[in-house]
Amino acid sequence: MADFLLLAFIFLVAGVIAVPIASRFGLGSVLGYLIAGILISPTLNFLGVDVVAVQHFAEFGVVMMLFLVGLELEPKLLWEMRGRLVGLGGGQVLGTAVIIMALALFLGQAWQVSVAIGLVLALSSTAIVLQSLNEKGLMKSDGGQASFSVLLFQDIAVIPMLALLPLLAVPELVGAAEAGHDSSLSLVADLNSWQTALVTLGAIAFVVFGGNYLTRPIFRFIAAARLRELFTAAALMMIIGIALLMTLVGLSPALGTFLAGVVLANSEYRHELESDIEPFKGLLLGLFFMTVGAGINFALLTENAGPIIGLTLGLIFVKILVLLVLGSLFNIPGAHRWLFALSLAQAGEFGFVLLAFTVANGILPDAIADKLLLVVALSMLLTPLLFILYDRVIAPLYNREQEREADHIPDASPIIIAGRGRVGGIVDRILESAGYKSTVIDFSSVQLGRLQKFGINAYFGDATRPDLLRSAGIAEAKMLIVAIDGKEQITKLVRHAVQTYPDLHVIARAVDRDHVYELWSVGCRDIIRESYDSSVRMGRSAFEAIGIPRETADRMVGIFQDADRRSMIEFADVYDIDIPFYENEALIAKARQLQDEWEPELREQIIAIMNGQGVPD
Repeated sequence: MADFLLLAFIFLVAGVIAVPIASRFGLGSVLGYLIAGILISPTLNFLGVDVVAVQHFAEFGVVMMLFLVGLELEPKLLWEMRGRLVGLGGGQVLGTAVIIMALALFLGQAWQVSVAIGLVLALSSTAIVLQSLNEKGLMKSDGGQASFSVLLFQDIAVIPMLALLPLLAVPELVGAAEAGHDSSLSLVADLNSWQTALVTLGAIAFVVFGGNYLTRPIFRFIAAARLRELFTAAALMMIIGIALLMTLVGLSPALGTFLAGVVLANSEYRHELESDIEPFKGLLLGLFFMTVGAGINFALLTENAGPIIGLTLGLIFVKILVLLVLGSLFNIPGAHRWLFALSLAQAGEFGFVLLAFTVANGILPDAIADKLLLVVALSMLLTPLLFILYDRVIAPLYNREQEREADHIPDASPIIIAGRGRVGGIVDRILESAGYKSTVIDFSSVQLGRLQKFGINAYFGDATRPDLLRSAGIAEAKMLIVAIDGKEQITKLVRHAVQTYPDLHVIARAVDRDHVYELWSVGCRDIIRESYDSSVRMGRSAFEAIGIPRETADRMVGIFQDADRRSMIEFADVYDIDIPFYENEALIAKARQLQDEWEPELREQIIAIMNGQGVPD
């Protein structure tokens, strides 16, 4: 018992310390876990821990990840994305795999080994790329959307890879691989080929049938008990059961759980399943990545530093080349093409899974797999440097070139809307309904192409660029409405507009309450929190559901809104954009003052209205 607790404590301490530090420096959680594993590797070796055994247990986190991926992939969504999903995603996986396979053949590897290496290294890191794009506010850009399409295809492609890779098994490696596996439990061990095929298809059909017809009554029965832990247990039971069934018929457990996820994508229990499974998936994946870091053979890296570093840089070069060609074929513009190429140039976390899978199935020898493991890890460690290269070198170059690429805006309007997404689009429609014509600027050519199909005109360009704003007529405009995505981009645009054009009325979209203070500190005085109004309406509906009349509920919510606006101004006056809010002593003191003085007063006023009395003086 003490040994287990000590091992669990070591892994938890390493993750809790290393991951926040890595995230703070923009490295991402996956790299944080890898670094944590590297740091505790000497300790684990000293304690004689079997890292491979722990890794096999943690691989169940990958099974859970694929279940959650399946839950997100509604057939309708996949159909809408089919063009880029198959074109970009399929082209990237096939192109990269073929080139790497050809290089491996040239270096003297067997064709089975070459194909396996090509498939393993064709994948990219979903976790690192999506987190980096979201943190930098690039997810909605053309490059970000193209990257997401490729990652989505790769996540799906893992399934047929897991099913097809065993066909590449090398006979002399199979015996050694089987010696390390317990094959006592199997439904197909003594069956011939056609019987095995029938049993396998029957297992898949059972998963699809069960997902459609059995899960709902089971979950309804469990939900009637009103015990959250039972629902969590049922979700784990379902995933473990499907994984076990797939293992018994000789298929990858990830295949079954992915299929179950897709089947349940339209289920009313989908969100509950996601919230219950997500913590287990995150912890097990974190443990898996730490075991990968702890399992890195540093002696091998030291002995073969030149070849391994060369292979890593060669992999990145090949992927960038393939992605740039695809970006040109699919008309991804300028800097977005480079963002697309650089963000996906690494190998991915599924590479670790496939490497372990290929060794276990007698496809790759341990010597090659160990070196490829180092290549995958090093390429992921270099990914933050590629994003820095894009941010500091490539994006500025293309920003200067885009002075010619941005659309010419012939007729300036006194109202400029930056961003024509879900927020800017509604604002534009409201203004147009009253006869006001706006100059709308958006940085997504994909979004603009969709709008043009509906007869909606907008101009392509980056609204944060001063030269584009000048060409849009901002010097003569009366109003700028900022509805773009990303805190940093919004603040950058607002700061420039307020400081450069003091007579311009700026209305800015704030992502959250802290962003309101940030925008206030750079001079904006007309700030709209994007989720505030809907939250207020929900609060009013809650009052009505309790039994309070609509008119009274309106007055109660109105009092709350007045108090909230006054408190926002009080906070904004002491907010300092250069000091974290939890270190700002003036802001902390103001929060305590308002809590002691204003909240009792607000409560007294709202209760008085609820009881049919006037607002007390």
